[in-house]
Amino acid sequence: MPTAITVHPEVAAAISAGKPVVALESTIISHGLPRPENLRVAQEVEEVVRARGAVPATIAVLDGSVLVGLDDDQLAEVAARDDIVKAGVRDLPVVMSRSASAATTVAATSIIARASGIDVFATGGLGGVHRQARDSWDESADLTTLASTAVTVVCSGVKSILDVGATLERMETLNIAVVGYRTPRFPGFYLADSGHAVGWQVDDASEVADIMQARSALGLGSALIVANPIPASDQLDPDLHDTTLAQGLAIAQDRGITGKDVTPFLLDHFHRATHGASLAANAALIVNNADLAARIASARALAVDR
Repeated sequence: MPTAITVHPEVAAAISAGKPVVALESTIISHGLPRPENLRVAQEVEEVVRARGAVPATIAVLDGSVLVGLDDDQLAEVAARDDIVKAGVRDLPVVMSRSASAATTVAATSIIARASGIDVFATGGLGGVHRQARDSWDESADLTTLASTAVTVVCSGVKSILDVGATLERMETLNIAVVGYRTPRFPGFYLADSGHAVGWQVDDASEVADIMQARSALGLGSALIVANPIPASDQLDPDLHDTTLAQGLAIAQDRGITGKDVTPFLLDHFHRATHGASLAANAALIVNNADLAARIASARALAVDR
Protein backbone atom coordinates (compact mmCIF):
# COMPACT_ATOMS: atom_id res chain seq x y z
CA MET A 1 0.00 0.00 0.00
CA PRO A 2 1.46 3.42 -0.92
CA THR A 3 2.84 5.24 2.11
CA ALA A 4 1.14 8.43 0.92
CA ILE A 5 -2.19 6.92 1.92
CA THR A 6 -3.34 6.70 5.53
CA VAL A 7 -6.00 4.09 6.10
CA HIS A 8 -8.22 4.36 9.18
CA PRO A 9 -7.52 1.45 11.57
CA GLU A 10 -11.09 0.14 11.34
CA VAL A 11 -10.94 0.17 7.54
CA ALA A 12 -7.48 -1.42 7.49
CA ALA A 13 -8.62 -4.20 9.82
CA ALA A 14 -11.67 -4.90 7.66
CA ILE A 15 -9.58 -5.04 4.47
CA SER A 16 -7.05 -7.35 6.10
CA ALA A 17 -9.79 -9.67 7.36
CA GLY A 18 -11.61 -9.76 4.03
CA LYS A 19 -14.67 -8.05 5.45
CA PRO A 20 -16.90 -5.84 3.25
CA VAL A 21 -15.78 -2.24 2.81
CA VAL A 22 -17.43 0.51 0.76
CA ALA A 23 -15.46 3.50 -0.50
CA LEU A 24 -17.29 6.83 -0.46
CA GLU A 25 -16.27 10.05 -2.23
CA SER A 26 -16.09 13.39 -0.50
CA THR A 27 -16.87 15.85 -3.30
CA ILE A 28 -20.57 15.40 -2.69
CA ILE A 29 -19.96 16.53 0.91
CA SER A 30 -17.88 19.64 0.23
CA HIS A 31 -19.19 20.70 -3.19
CA GLY A 32 -22.38 18.78 -3.96
CA LEU A 33 -24.65 19.62 -1.03
CA PRO A 34 -25.17 22.81 0.98
CA ARG A 35 -24.42 23.11 4.69
CA PRO A 36 -25.55 21.73 7.08
CA GLU A 37 -27.33 19.14 4.91
CA ASN A 38 -23.99 17.90 3.59
CA LEU A 39 -22.81 16.62 6.97
CA ARG A 40 -26.16 15.08 7.81
CA VAL A 41 -26.23 13.16 4.52
CA ALA A 42 -22.59 12.08 4.88
CA GLN A 43 -23.34 10.69 8.32
CA GLU A 44 -26.49 8.96 7.10
CA VAL A 45 -24.61 7.36 4.22
CA GLU A 46 -22.01 5.91 6.59
CA GLU A 47 -24.75 4.68 8.93
CA VAL A 48 -26.54 2.92 6.06
CA VAL A 49 -23.34 1.14 5.05
CA ARG A 50 -22.80 -0.01 8.63
CA ALA A 51 -26.41 -1.16 8.93
CA ARG A 52 -25.76 -3.53 6.01
CA GLY A 53 -22.73 -5.02 7.74
CA ALA A 54 -20.02 -3.20 5.80
CA VAL A 55 -17.41 -0.64 6.85
CA PRO A 56 -17.62 2.84 5.29
CA ALA A 57 -14.40 4.38 3.98
CA THR A 58 -14.97 8.02 3.06
CA ILE A 59 -11.92 9.28 1.15
CA ALA A 60 -10.53 12.82 1.32
CA VAL A 61 -7.28 14.78 1.63
CA LEU A 62 -6.76 16.81 4.79
CA ASP A 63 -3.68 19.01 5.18
CA GLY A 64 -1.81 16.99 2.57
CA SER A 65 -2.68 13.55 3.94
CA VAL A 66 -4.74 11.17 1.79
CA LEU A 67 -7.20 9.56 4.18
CA VAL A 68 -9.16 6.38 3.57
CA GLY A 69 -11.84 6.38 6.24
CA LEU A 70 -12.61 9.46 8.30
CA ASP A 71 -13.40 9.82 11.97
CA ASP A 72 -16.27 12.03 13.10
CA ASP A 73 -14.14 15.16 13.43
CA GLN A 74 -12.53 14.70 10.01
CA LEU A 75 -15.90 14.17 8.36
CA ALA A 76 -17.13 17.39 9.99
CA GLU A 77 -14.01 19.19 8.71
CA VAL A 78 -14.68 18.19 5.12
CA ALA A 79 -18.25 19.43 5.48
CA ALA A 80 -17.41 22.73 7.17
CA ARG A 81 -14.04 24.00 5.94
CA ASP A 82 -13.94 26.65 3.20
CA ASP A 83 -10.51 25.62 1.88
CA ILE A 84 -11.52 22.19 0.61
CA VAL A 85 -10.78 22.14 -3.13
CA LYS A 86 -12.16 19.60 -5.61
CA ALA A 87 -9.37 17.25 -6.66
CA GLY A 88 -9.21 14.84 -9.55
CA VAL A 89 -6.36 12.38 -10.08
CA ARG A 90 -4.05 14.94 -11.69
CA ASP A 91 -4.59 17.35 -8.78
CA LEU A 92 -3.71 14.95 -5.96
CA PRO A 93 0.10 15.35 -6.07
CA VAL A 94 -0.18 19.14 -6.05
CA VAL A 95 -2.62 19.10 -3.15
CA MET A 96 -0.42 16.72 -1.19
CA SER A 97 2.85 18.59 -1.83
CA ARG A 98 1.28 21.84 -0.64
CA SER A 99 -0.26 20.25 2.47
CA ALA A 100 -3.64 21.41 1.18
CA SER A 101 -7.06 19.83 1.67
CA ALA A 102 -9.34 18.39 -0.98
CA ALA A 103 -12.47 16.42 -1.65
CA THR A 104 -11.95 13.60 -4.10
CA THR A 105 -13.83 13.17 -7.35
CA VAL A 106 -15.12 9.83 -8.63
CA ALA A 107 -11.84 9.32 -10.51
CA ALA A 108 -9.59 10.22 -7.58
CA THR A 109 -11.67 8.18 -5.15
CA SER A 110 -11.53 5.15 -7.44
CA ILE A 111 -7.73 5.31 -7.73
CA ILE A 112 -7.24 5.69 -3.98
CA ALA A 113 -9.78 2.99 -3.14
CA ARG A 114 -8.10 0.41 -5.39
CA ALA A 115 -4.65 1.35 -4.09
CA SER A 116 -6.00 0.63 -0.62
CA GLY A 117 -7.54 -2.72 -1.52
CA ILE A 118 -11.18 -1.61 -1.77
CA ASP A 119 -13.15 -2.68 -4.84
CA VAL A 120 -16.68 -1.39 -4.18
CA PHE A 121 -17.48 2.32 -4.32
CA ALA A 122 -20.77 4.21 -3.91
CA THR A 123 -21.36 7.65 -5.37
CA GLY A 124 -24.21 9.80 -6.68
CA GLY A 125 -23.59 10.20 -10.40
CA LEU A 126 -20.60 9.81 -12.69
CA GLY A 127 -19.00 12.48 -14.80
CA GLY A 128 -19.12 11.96 -18.54
CA VAL A 129 -19.21 13.63 -21.93
CA HIS A 130 -20.46 17.20 -21.68
CA ARG A 131 -22.97 18.75 -24.03
CA GLN A 132 -21.25 20.55 -26.91
CA ALA A 133 -18.21 18.29 -26.41
CA ARG A 134 -17.83 18.16 -30.18
CA ASP A 135 -16.63 21.75 -29.95
CA SER A 136 -15.16 21.90 -26.44
CA TRP A 137 -13.68 18.38 -26.08
CA ASP A 138 -15.04 18.54 -22.53
CA GLU A 139 -15.11 15.04 -21.09
CA SER A 140 -14.78 14.01 -17.46
CA ALA A 141 -11.60 12.27 -16.37
CA ASP A 142 -13.91 9.85 -14.57
CA LEU A 143 -14.27 7.92 -17.82
CA THR A 144 -10.61 7.45 -18.70
CA THR A 145 -9.77 6.64 -15.09
CA LEU A 146 -12.54 4.04 -14.84
CA ALA A 147 -11.27 2.52 -18.08
CA SER A 148 -8.11 1.45 -16.23
CA THR A 149 -9.34 0.99 -12.65
CA ALA A 150 -10.89 -2.31 -11.58
CA VAL A 151 -13.53 -1.01 -9.21
CA THR A 152 -17.27 -1.60 -8.99
CA VAL A 153 -19.10 1.72 -8.85
CA VAL A 154 -22.70 1.97 -7.71
CA CYS A 155 -24.24 5.18 -9.04
CA SER A 156 -27.48 6.66 -10.37
CA GLY A 157 -26.10 6.91 -13.88
CA VAL A 158 -24.48 10.13 -15.00
CA LYS A 159 -25.61 13.62 -14.12
CA SER A 160 -28.47 14.70 -16.34
CA ILE A 161 -26.60 17.88 -17.30
CA LEU A 162 -24.37 15.71 -19.53
CA ASP A 163 -24.75 14.14 -22.96
CA VAL A 164 -25.93 10.76 -21.70
CA GLY A 165 -25.96 9.02 -25.07
CA ALA A 166 -22.40 10.11 -25.88
CA THR A 167 -21.26 9.08 -22.41
CA LEU A 168 -22.63 5.57 -22.86
CA GLU A 169 -20.89 5.32 -26.22
CA ARG A 170 -17.59 6.34 -24.62
CA MET A 171 -18.07 3.75 -21.88
CA GLU A 172 -18.47 1.08 -24.53
CA THR A 173 -15.34 2.24 -26.33
CA LEU A 174 -13.37 2.26 -23.07
CA ASN A 175 -14.62 -1.22 -22.04
CA ILE A 176 -16.35 0.12 -18.95
CA ALA A 177 -19.05 -2.45 -18.21
CA VAL A 178 -22.55 -1.24 -17.34
CA VAL A 179 -25.39 -3.20 -15.75
CA GLY A 180 -28.76 -1.85 -14.67
CA TYR A 181 -29.89 -2.81 -11.19
CA ARG A 182 -33.44 -4.13 -11.55
CA THR A 183 -33.91 -2.01 -14.66
CA PRO A 184 -33.15 -2.23 -18.39
CA ARG A 185 -32.88 1.58 -18.50
CA PHE A 186 -29.92 3.80 -17.72
CA PRO A 187 -30.83 6.20 -14.90
CA GLY A 188 -30.43 9.95 -15.23
CA PHE A 189 -29.36 11.02 -11.74
CA TYR A 190 -32.40 13.05 -10.63
CA LEU A 191 -34.54 10.87 -12.93
CA ALA A 192 -35.04 7.12 -12.80
CA ASP A 193 -34.80 6.87 -16.60
CA SER A 194 -32.45 8.93 -18.77
CA GLY A 195 -34.16 7.73 -21.93
CA HIS A 196 -31.36 5.30 -22.78
CA ALA A 197 -31.15 1.53 -22.44
CA VAL A 198 -28.45 -0.62 -20.86
CA GLY A 199 -27.41 -3.94 -22.30
CA TRP A 200 -27.59 -6.02 -19.13
CA GLN A 201 -29.82 -6.14 -16.07
CA VAL A 202 -29.09 -7.67 -12.66
CA ASP A 203 -31.68 -8.22 -9.95
CA ASP A 204 -29.65 -9.10 -6.87
CA ALA A 205 -26.41 -8.04 -5.18
CA SER A 206 -25.12 -11.59 -5.45
CA GLU A 207 -25.33 -11.36 -9.26
CA VAL A 208 -23.05 -8.35 -9.16
CA ALA A 209 -20.64 -10.25 -6.90
CA ASP A 210 -20.60 -13.11 -9.43
CA ILE A 211 -19.80 -10.67 -12.25
CA MET A 212 -16.99 -9.19 -10.14
CA GLN A 213 -15.60 -12.69 -9.59
CA ALA A 214 -15.69 -13.44 -13.34
CA ARG A 215 -14.03 -10.10 -14.15
CA SER A 216 -11.30 -10.87 -11.62
CA ALA A 217 -10.74 -14.31 -13.14
CA LEU A 218 -10.28 -12.68 -16.55
CA GLY A 219 -7.90 -10.09 -15.15
CA LEU A 220 -9.95 -7.18 -16.46
CA GLY A 221 -8.63 -3.80 -15.41
CA SER A 222 -11.63 -1.59 -16.13
CA ALA A 223 -14.58 -0.62 -13.95
CA LEU A 224 -17.99 -2.19 -13.57
CA ILE A 225 -20.81 0.36 -13.32
CA VAL A 226 -23.92 -0.70 -11.44
CA ALA A 227 -26.57 1.77 -12.55
CA ASN A 228 -29.01 2.05 -9.67
CA PRO A 229 -31.97 4.34 -10.42
CA ILE A 230 -33.30 6.73 -7.85
CA PRO A 231 -36.58 5.35 -6.48
CA ALA A 232 -39.45 6.67 -8.60
CA SER A 233 -41.07 8.20 -5.51
CA ASP A 234 -37.94 10.31 -4.89
CA GLN A 235 -37.16 11.48 -8.43
CA LEU A 236 -37.74 15.02 -9.65
CA ASP A 237 -40.83 15.70 -11.69
CA PRO A 238 -39.54 15.15 -15.27
CA ASP A 239 -41.11 18.35 -16.61
CA LEU A 240 -39.65 20.40 -13.75
CA HIS A 241 -36.30 18.74 -14.35
CA ASP A 242 -36.23 19.54 -18.08
CA THR A 243 -37.28 23.16 -17.56
CA THR A 244 -34.74 23.71 -14.79
CA LEU A 245 -31.93 22.13 -16.80
CA ALA A 246 -32.66 24.26 -19.86
CA GLN A 247 -32.68 27.41 -17.72
CA GLY A 248 -29.44 26.46 -15.96
CA LEU A 249 -27.59 25.68 -19.18
CA ALA A 250 -28.66 29.00 -20.67
CA ILE A 251 -27.49 30.94 -17.60
CA ALA A 252 -24.16 29.07 -17.53
CA GLN A 253 -23.55 29.94 -21.17
CA ASP A 254 -24.43 33.59 -20.64
CA ARG A 255 -22.03 33.80 -17.69
CA GLY A 256 -19.22 31.95 -19.46
CA ILE A 257 -19.17 29.12 -16.93
CA THR A 258 -17.28 26.17 -18.41
CA GLY A 259 -15.33 23.02 -17.54
CA LYS A 260 -15.36 21.67 -14.01
CA ASP A 261 -17.26 24.76 -12.79
CA VAL A 262 -20.40 23.76 -14.72
CA THR A 263 -21.43 20.84 -12.50
CA PRO A 264 -21.41 22.65 -9.13
CA PHE A 265 -23.11 25.67 -10.76
CA LEU A 266 -25.92 23.58 -12.20
CA LEU A 267 -26.38 21.58 -9.00
CA ASP A 268 -26.75 24.85 -7.11
CA HIS A 269 -29.14 26.15 -9.76
CA PHE A 270 -31.26 23.02 -9.45
CA HIS A 271 -31.37 23.42 -5.67
CA ARG A 272 -32.51 27.02 -5.84
CA ALA A 273 -34.86 26.71 -8.83
CA THR A 274 -36.61 23.60 -7.50
CA HIS A 275 -36.84 25.04 -3.97
CA GLY A 276 -34.86 22.17 -2.51
CA ALA A 277 -36.55 19.32 -4.37
CA SER A 278 -33.32 18.44 -6.18
CA LEU A 279 -31.46 18.45 -2.87
CA ALA A 280 -33.90 15.89 -1.47
CA ALA A 281 -33.49 13.77 -4.61
CA ASN A 282 -29.70 13.99 -4.42
CA ALA A 283 -29.70 12.88 -0.79
CA ALA A 284 -32.12 10.04 -1.50
CA LEU A 285 -30.12 8.63 -4.38
CA ILE A 286 -26.75 8.64 -2.63
CA VAL A 287 -28.21 6.90 0.42
CA ASN A 288 -29.90 4.37 -1.86
CA ASN A 289 -26.62 3.76 -3.70
CA ALA A 290 -24.67 3.32 -0.47
CA ASP A 291 -27.21 0.73 0.68
CA LEU A 292 -26.81 -1.29 -2.52
CA ALA A 293 -23.02 -0.94 -2.50
CA ALA A 294 -22.87 -2.33 1.03
CA ARG A 295 -24.98 -5.31 -0.01
CA ILE A 296 -22.72 -5.91 -3.01
CA ALA A 297 -19.58 -5.64 -0.87
CA SER A 298 -21.06 -8.14 1.60
CA ALA A 299 -22.00 -10.55 -1.20
CA ARG A 300 -18.53 -10.17 -2.69
CA ALA A 301 -16.89 -10.97 0.64
CA LEU A 302 -18.99 -14.11 0.98
CA ALA A 303 -18.15 -15.19 -2.57
CA VAL A 304 -14.41 -14.80 -1.92
CA ASP A 305 -14.72 -16.85 1.28
CA ARG A 306 -16.29 -19.77 -0.58
